[in-house]
Amino acid sequence: GSFRCFSLSHVFLCPGAGGWSPLSSDRYQWLEVDLGGRTQITAVATQGRYGSSDWLTAYLLMFSDTGHNWKQYRQEDNIGAFSGNSNADSVVQHKLQHPVIARFVRLIPLDWTPNGRIGLRLEAYGCPYNSDVVSFDGNSSLLYRLRPRPRQMTRESISLKFKTLKNAGTLLHAEGPNENSLSLQLEKGKLLLVLRKGNVMKLSSHLVSLGSLLDDQHWHQVAVEHHSNHLNLTVDKTNHGLSSLRSLESNKNFYGCLENLDYNGMNLVYLAKQRDQRVSMQGNVTFSCAEPIFVAMTFPSPQSFLWLPRVSEPSFKGMSVGLQFRTWNKAGLLLTFDLSNQGGAVWLYLSKAMLHLQIHKPGRAPLELTAGSALNDGQWHSVVLISRRGRLTITVDGDEGAIAHASPSFLIDAGQLFFGGCPTEESGQKCMNPFKAFQGCMCMLTVDNQEVDLFQVQKRLIGNYSHLQLDMCGIIDRCSPNHCEHGGSCSQSWSTFHCNCTSTSYSGATCHSSIYETSCEAYKHRGNTSDYYYIDVDGSGPIRPQLVYCNMTGKLTRVQPLPGKNQHLAHFEYTSEEEQLAAIISQSEHCQQELTYHCKNSRLFYTLDGSPLSWWLGGPGEGQVQTYWGGASPGSQRCACSIQGSCVDPKHHCNCDAAHTEWANDTGLLTHKENLPVRSLVLGDVQRLGSESAYRVGPLRCHGDKNVWNAAFFDKETSYLHFPTFHGELSADISFLFKTTSSSGVFLENLGIKDFIRIELTATEILFCFDVGNGPLEVGVKAGFPLNDNRWHRIRAERNVKEASLRLDELPAATREAPADGHIHLQLNSQLFIGGTASRQKGFRGCIRSLQLNGVTLDLEERAKITPGVQAGCPGHCSSYGSLCQNQGRCVERPNSFSCSCGPSAYTGAFCDKEVSASFKSGTSISYTFKEQVVKELNRSDSTLPSSLHPDMTLRAENITLSFRTSQSPALLLYVDSHQREYVALLLNNSKDAEILRSKVGNLSNGQLHNVAITRLADAVSVQVTQTHTLDLINALSHPTINQHSLCLSPDTGGLDQDLARLASLGFTGCLSAVLFNSVSPLKAALLHPDTSPVIVSGPLAQSVCGSASTNPHAAETKHHQSGQSGSVGTGQPLVNAIRSDSAVIGGTICCTSHCHSAIVISLQKLKQRKLKRCPDV
Repeated sequence: GSFRCFSLSHVFLCPGAGGWSPLSSDRYQWLEVDLGGRTQITAVATQGRYGSSDWLTAYLLMFSDTGHNWKQYRQEDNIGAFSGNSNADSVVQHKLQHPVIARFVRLIPLDWTPNGRIGLRLEAYGCPYNSDVVSFDGNSSLLYRLRPRPRQMTRESISLKFKTLKNAGTLLHAEGPNENSLSLQLEKGKLLLVLRKGNVMKLSSHLVSLGSLLDDQHWHQVAVEHHSNHLNLTVDKTNHGLSSLRSLESNKNFYGCLENLDYNGMNLVYLAKQRDQRVSMQGNVTFSCAEPIFVAMTFPSPQSFLWLPRVSEPSFKGMSVGLQFRTWNKAGLLLTFDLSNQGGAVWLYLSKAMLHLQIHKPGRAPLELTAGSALNDGQWHSVVLISRRGRLTITVDGDEGAIAHASPSFLIDAGQLFFGGCPTEESGQKCMNPFKAFQGCMCMLTVDNQEVDLFQVQKRLIGNYSHLQLDMCGIIDRCSPNHCEHGGSCSQSWSTFHCNCTSTSYSGATCHSSIYETSCEAYKHRGNTSDYYYIDVDGSGPIRPQLVYCNMTGKLTRVQPLPGKNQHLAHFEYTSEEEQLAAIISQSEHCQQELTYHCKNSRLFYTLDGSPLSWWLGGPGEGQVQTYWGGASPGSQRCACSIQGSCVDPKHHCNCDAAHTEWANDTGLLTHKENLPVRSLVLGDVQRLGSESAYRVGPLRCHGDKNVWNAAFFDKETSYLHFPTFHGELSADISFLFKTTSSSGVFLENLGIKDFIRIELTATEILFCFDVGNGPLEVGVKAGFPLNDNRWHRIRAERNVKEASLRLDELPAATREAPADGHIHLQLNSQLFIGGTASRQKGFRGCIRSLQLNGVTLDLEERAKITPGVQAGCPGHCSSYGSLCQNQGRCVERPNSFSCSCGPSAYTGAFCDKEVSASFKSGTSISYTFKEQVVKELNRSDSTLPSSLHPDMTLRAENITLSFRTSQSPALLLYVDSHQREYVALLLNNSKDAEILRSKVGNLSNGQLHNVAITRLADAVSVQVTQTHTLDLINALSHPTINQHSLCLSPDTGGLDQDLARLASLGFTGCLSAVLFNSVSPLKAALLHPDTSPVIVSGPLAQSVCGSASTNPHAAETKHHQSGQSGSVGTGQPLVNAIRSDSAVIGGTICCTSHCHSAIVISLQKLKQRKLKRCPDV
């Protein structure tokens, strides 16, 4: 082919062996090679100018079929620049990752040696390219009739290339048997594959949308492959599967060229050229590609602008300007000019993706017009501005678009025009742009109905420009392919893209990281209690989050035999998707599902020949047949009673197999995870005379998370674990927990040829380091506190095409944006090292737990078992999670977890955070008897007591706390007595005895929740009510010790004195919660451990949530008024023991005048030495 050299500044002769060197060294020079015909180019090589100090260090490559409408070659990761030479003699060759087919090659210098000039010797490598091409004009077509009709094939393929300037049109439509059809259509520059199956009455349609900006008059490769039930579409080496069909816009015929249209190896264009009888042509079909002259220009940066003088003189008749543009930006200046000889300026610009025209003229109100919408969609849009005879018009997208009018009282005319932006102030040209500069492409510029010759502009023979790329449109679609994961929607500007993660359940720059924890166990680490939670079992993986709750119940289903059916079949559906179920079962430490069969003369398994009467299907998919019942081993045809030796008939292995005429049942838990969940159940003995049965399949319950506690301990700096290479090319997230006493070390490292990824600890900082080809980068988080405190800390690192982020514990995340238009693929090839590095630099000493990479948990424990210097597991969880145990709950270490022991508190729950509350009615009573050992423990539990123990069960101090809610007044809330007739009573309302403490809090019988805390040490007593009022009483007791024997709630009236019996008969109606006497919780004993505690409950007692501050105050009690009651009310006498003399009471009553507000009264007294009825021993 020929060799041509061009310089925009000067014309010069091409040098010989010395190479090419333009007179001006700037970025507006280029070297162009004509290969004489379309050629498949596979590589290029460069060398500096011979015998000089001139060479290129970086350059761009452009390709074209016609010498116009150039396309920039982009390497992997959308990198445009090629690295050049480091001297004048060495040859640097680049093999093109994707060979290019073109006739013309253009090289544009970007950088060159600072001590020399642009200098170049160039060589291109490739081979001739032959093809069969056909051209359509929008009214023509080719019809292929495949005769004989091909037989049904399991594999079919269609491939072709196309190029066009139109963004809509049908490339291909194929019809097959049974009214099936396939279409390839362009819509808004995207390629759609539409597959329709069946007739009109039973039509099913599928759609694939792929590619973008395909109307650029460059060749694009398309392949459709159909194999069995799979259909795949590939456009320019990007593929996609099927999706559901949406409504299509009306389509047009194709205007453009097709090349090498191939169906199952048959070249259909070649058949048409050969006038094959199976081919018929309609309209003007030619077998060469008609190339329209299309000249565009690109405004790539905010400094880009084009200045054009107006060729015709300003005229009183007005003016017109037209252009076409395409952009992703919502805002940018398209055109501005000053009004000729009148002052003022005109701006035509985009704002919020709408077109605005704004005119400012001194002494007049600004004029503004608006037209069009969503003009930042990347499509070509036309704009025409016309000022004629006092009428101003702007039109967007012609007849199909929008138009706006105005009638200014002054002439709109211009002397010079600025497109895209303004030059710098140093240029001296008068231009002001109060808006953003335009970034995008323009073409078809017209001034006064005359098209602007952009070739003349390119040679600077007309106007001037800066930072402009001429004869090409360099727009790229950053949302194709879509880097937003998990259904995130992609939007873009000229230089970047953004992901909207709303409603995806994921977060981050690319919607990569789940906003939910991976399991209930992980929520436990955060201190969350039982409730509904979304869990994402694979984190950033493809499985969607699901809503779960830990406590679910099943129901009993009566078997109704169907006439003519010998079996009963039941199928069970689960709310979770199949992949969610499988992931939960696999990840959980233990799963179970209860099976229950109630039977009356209905066997479960037993038959004479040994074949089971019933079975169930369980496991993944549709499940496998299982012939065992809950509590037995798989395949055994047994039930739990056989394992326990408790079957009603020892000759049979299930209770129901005895076929007794009385009701029996077989119940047990299925615990083999590989057989769960239960999918269906077949019961075979349901039709015999007298046979009755019912079954229940309980919910699938899974416990624990084997991934959360999967840990390894690295006891040497040289120890490490290794795993296969981590593949996180475009998105990589890494999370784990660690604890250590070392100040530094490498947690994780994976290397490539040049790329790498590493996370390490340095003193009080965590560093996330990586290189994806743009040079080493790092993100760091400084803790501000030592991290070698031997407590668990959590690290979450993520790197994607947009940014890298690092988070430590709950500290704010540190982020770093990825370089613009840089490499984006992380290419690793070595083993993944955990706890150390391949270079043997200082490793990590300590524990690493719950290590997940892109949602996949690495099994550290299994690998540690076979690795010297690394131990499986890591104890010591309470140092980090002990604070989750509330209300004096004690953290208990487990091999792979922790738990909270709530024994010495009045609370229960996973974190001892749930108050034990009970609703009392008037007839309810609780009696708790203290044993000698209990009293010793009570003394020992109080650090304020002397070390000596009292064999007479004497306590020198009490700490009493409780919460109550009632509308009753008077009332007895608490009573504790001793063998020596001493007592402590907590009362609602008045008493005038000397040995009392009375709070000054307002009405406490108002149905609201109130808290009381009583502390007695020797003769000093302190009472706090509702955490706001505190009273102290010193030396109020005649006896500074109390010999505890028992505690009672709501006493009976037998054996009491008259006043107390009358009061006790009223009972107590209300709520008591979190009752604690030193370390004894009588409510907890009565409600949760009645069989193993020294407690007696009489009357109705119901556990409730009435102790919650948010509880409806009237949900668990009724109003209790004392009007009309008989007895000694308001006598001023203190109440004595309202039950028995050796007991403690919670929930008695006391009387006051009807006009008193209820208040807390503490009465402490030595009782008269008289015989009273005692609480019974238990």
